[in-house]
Amino acid sequence: MASIKDIGKLFLFIVTGLVAIIVGSFMVRGTMHMWDKPDEVKDEKKKD
Repeated sequence: MASIKDIGKLFLFIVTGLVAIIVGSFMVRGTMHMWDKPDEVKDEKKKD
């Protein structure tokens, strides 16, 4: 039987990992949008 401290450490490790994955995915999504914007501006200039 694991002690309460060991269970707490494992729970904290899992929660920290999930938070890191969620924050990382938002950061990647944000940089993707930043990369897409210059292409959209170029496309608008070509249409004119």
